Amino acid sequence: MLYNYLLTALRNLRKNKLHAALNLAGLSIGLACCLLIALYIAGELRYDKYHANADRIWRVTRTFHDQDGSENLHLSAIAPPFGTLLPQHFPEIAVITRILKNFGAVVRTDNNHRYTENNTYFADENLFKVFTVPLAAGDPKNSLSEPWQVLLSESTARRYFGDQDPLDQVLRLDSQFKFKVTGIFKDFPEASHWHPDILFSFSSLRDSTLYGERNLQSNFGNNAFNTYFLAAKDFDPEKMKARFPKFLDDVFPPPPGVTNAPAPSSWTQLHLQKLTDIHLQSHNDDELEPPGDLARVRMFGLIALVILLIAGINYVNLSTAFSLGRAREIGVRKSAGARRGQIVAQFLAESILLTVGASILAFGLAALALPLLKNTLGVELAPSLLSVWYVPLALLGVAMATGAVAGLYPAFFMSSFRPVIALKGAAGGGRWTAPFRKALVVTQFCISVILLVSTIVIYRQLNYMQHKSLGLDKDRIVTLLQNNPLIGKWETFRDELLANPNIRQAGRSSRLPAGRLLDELDGKSVQISDTMSPLTASLKMLAIDLDFVPTYQIPLAAGRYFSRDFPTDTTHAWLLNEAAVRAIGWKSAEDAIGKRLIYGGREDCYVVGVLRDFHFESLHQEIIPMIFFIPRQKNNLFAISVKIGGDTPAALAHMRQVWEKFNPDFPFDYTFLDENYGRLYEAEIRQGNLYMVFSGLAILIACLGLFGLATFAAFQRTKEIGIRKVLGATVSGITGLLAKDFLKLVGIAIVIASPIAWWAMNRWLQDFAYRIDIQWWVFAAAGAVAVAVAFLTVGFQSVRAALANPVKSLRSE
Repeated sequence: MLYNYLLTALRNLRKNKLHAALNLAGLSIGLACCLLIALYIAGELRYDKYHANADRIWRVTRTFHDQDGSENLHLSAIAPPFGTLLPQHFPEIAVITRILKNFGAVVRTDNNHRYTENNTYFADENLFKVFTVPLAAGDPKNSLSEPWQVLLSESTARRYFGDQDPLDQVLRLDSQFKFKVTGIFKDFPEASHWHPDILFSFSSLRDSTLYGERNLQSNFGNNAFNTYFLAAKDFDPEKMKARFPKFLDDVFPPPPGVTNAPAPSSWTQLHLQKLTDIHLQSHNDDELEPPGDLARVRMFGLIALVILLIAGINYVNLSTAFSLGRAREIGVRKSAGARRGQIVAQFLAESILLTVGASILAFGLAALALPLLKNTLGVELAPSLLSVWYVPLALLGVAMATGAVAGLYPAFFMSSFRPVIALKGAAGGGRWTAPFRKALVVTQFCISVILLVSTIVIYRQLNYMQHKSLGLDKDRIVTLLQNNPLIGKWETFRDELLANPNIRQAGRSSRLPAGRLLDELDGKSVQISDTMSPLTASLKMLAIDLDFVPTYQIPLAAGRYFSRDFPTDTTHAWLLNEAAVRAIGWKSAEDAIGKRLIYGGREDCYVVGVLRDFHFESLHQEIIPMIFFIPRQKNNLFAISVKIGGDTPAALAHMRQVWEKFNPDFPFDYTFLDENYGRLYEAEIRQGNLYMVFSGLAILIACLGLFGLATFAAFQRTKEIGIRKVLGATVSGITGLLAKDFLKLVGIAIVIASPIAWWAMNRWLQDFAYRIDIQWWVFAAAGAVAVAVAFLTVGFQSVRAALANPVKSLRSE
């Protein structure tokens, strides 16, 4: 019986080629989209789950709070003493491990090759007890147990040593510290929230020239140590979190010389994060790598469902529309004794057979699309998942389920034809069939319009972020990291840079624009009118030199810049931004000038200038209150900014020459600031690219169905068209007659979709502190595109029908 069903299904598909082709194209494109989105979602959901004890690994994070209790900073890393103190106070911690990222490390091999590495970490010997880190060479028990040991990833070992044996080779960190290679670890999987290239032994930090044992035991201010622990099997995180406040109050040393200091738990707190939640649910201020977004994953999951829904609607619409052509077949079957269940089974077999073929085609389309998405749109999915045995089976299962669900209505609809009416070539089918098909068309185009509006809004927001004035000059700014040998030679180094006419300015700072502002010192009091009042505002600090502000050409709101004409600026002066003036409570920028501000232990300092607000961070964050000062210790000025003009290659060549003269042990590695700002929005750019692709495909699938329905409508009205042409109707008139019914449906879809799209995109825009307004023309443009595409689709078939010979049309039966 099943064989006969399949054989008959093949014959019918071969006989109705247009119907089969349209359904096959719509279903295969829809399934391919779903597969691609499923690859993206699977890649996001599997982060950090490869660890053997992933469900028992937790990360400790830290927040800081204003006096009113509001959170102003959430760090993924905590201070080093907690790594020792937490296991002593919480017995449910089985093993604890710490890592410290070493930004911009310069590593040199014995053959004098130098590399600037951004993914180097100090890691302790417990790393292997908490995480699953397979070693290709070396022993996990002693590879990181002693000072001055180092592990390399396999790819880094090949890059450094080629085919040589890397074990026992010597590496120099920053041309000062020697480390012996004691092991090689396999590269971390892509689905990991951190990807080290080099792991230095944590015990090396005890050396006072590197960090110092005293700092490891008592420095509660350096929150740079990512701390993880393996919990006991009966671990209750809520009980542990409830004991954190008392723990903080017990272990924090009292501030020297301060009486009645607030309890530490009133201004800082510890928190727990599951390892497997970090990638999608953690958006802290200092993540090791850019995290994903659970909301984005859910959004694309919804897109996959609606695209599959559009493809399913196509199938239902086309099957019910073309059913008239099979009315006699059904009548003959029923007259010959076929039961309704057998006819339903026959049409379901056709539906499932078609979707199985579509799934095979979809798998091939997805495989072809992966490199295209990567090369043209910068979207990289997980192609390795295509080779996993259960992925094709899952796709086949989804296809068969789709075929069964989408085929149910056409099967029951067609099996309901009455034999007497069906044998005359009519279908019957009930008065709700045509309205139901129209409702499905409206649903298709409603979804398509929502996707179109979303794409337009996303691209407008991205364009706004990329072209909005930041309040500083980011163009042609070259940034570098300063190192210790350059600190004492800075003035001479800067003078030689400026000797070239292509170098306009150069300055230093503790952080670079396009990064995060995470540094804050204790504020004590501020002068309001003629009295000193407690400082309640949270001020993020930026240490700069005299040339930083002129390099970025940040305009003044009041007062003056730091200047060499005022020697006291290096010890007794502040610059603020306008946000800081508002947060402190001064009436205006002019009102702040000359006011005393005690901050960071500097008692006798006064505001000499207020800068206009500028975007130091991305447009995801609001402009926050900032305070600028010139530090006593110039080793806090880690970053160099150089403004170039004229001939860029000549400027870079001169910078390289001067750099190598003053810094022969460090490679000349630089970035352009505008590129750094651009990287802040890479996730949104990828999202916009994917939206564009899937919106286009959704409309394509909808148009395939519309084309089929227009073909069927033209076929049904063949004689009518012939009569109208004989009576003098024009081609344009007939085309409009056939197209208007479909365009009405598209118009209804636009009306329904517009408020839904506005609501969805307005919610999406809330993630940006600075965002566009959704203008009326966005909906008009999306609607115009939908109408134009629908008219072209329907119009093509309508013109073809209108141009047909009326004699042949009148003879048709």
